Amino acid sequence: MNIDFSADATFSWYVVLLLLSGIVMLVIAAIGGGQSVGPRLLNAVFGVGFLGYAVYLGFIFEGGEYAMFLYAFILPVLMLFKFVGALAGRRQSA
Repeated sequence: MNIDFSADATFSWYVVLLLLSGIVMLVIAAIGGGQSVGPRLLNAVFGVGFLGYAVYLGFIFEGGEYAMFLYAFILPVLMLFKFVGALAGRRQSA
């Protein structure tokens, strides 16, 4: 396991937050909340991608260079806002 906060806290936090972002996006895709197929599919694809990259970095990666994607933290927040907006719109129409 490559997660060691005492050796490289930045890398370790990146892997943990990437894992969390992937899980949140997969949960949003599974729940749906009144979203159409497109946003749910995007949530699922990016969720699997983030989760897969976190698992790779956390368990398979053996050192060297790695890419740190800022959108891995911005995109889940944007999709969460879209999800909450779809839920609010669904409740107002009901």
